[in-house]
Amino acid sequence: MIKPRLHLLCLAYVQERIDACQAAIQAAQESANSETKSSAGDKYETGRAMAQNERDRNAVQLQQARQLLGELQRIHPELPCDTVRPGALVHTSLGWFYISISAGKLVVEGQEYFAVSAAAPVAAALAGQRVGGQVVFNGKSIQLLAIQ
Repeated sequence: MIKPRLHLLCLAYVQERIDACQAAIQAAQESANSETKSSAGDKYETGRAMAQNERDRNAVQLQQARQLLGELQRIHPELPCDTVRPGALVHTSLGWFYISISAGKLVVEGQEYFAVSAAAPVAAALAGQRVGGQVVFNGKSIQLLAIQ
């Protein structure tokens, strides 16, 4: 089955983001801790402020990655879908879409799939449709060929 494999690739994508954010937060903290007070007090304060900004930016990105993980955990890829909704693998005249999170292009067994969020414009246009349905997106007609 392809959906569980795509789901695992999305989980790996999110875990990489989480790990990268945590490493960046730790590096920024270590940088701030290693700043030493010198006669140039302004330089010390500027360095600590920059490190704090870096920690804050990465903390926001970490929170966003954790939200993506939560979205993925609500999807059960082993369940079949008969309409386009989160967790659906949709074959259209434009290609394959896994409605989950925005993880971009994924390749399984040489076939390209696009992991898109349910809020993505193409997913929103397809939402609720069934096999055989047709929607217009960006001026193009899209046929729904299969839904898993």
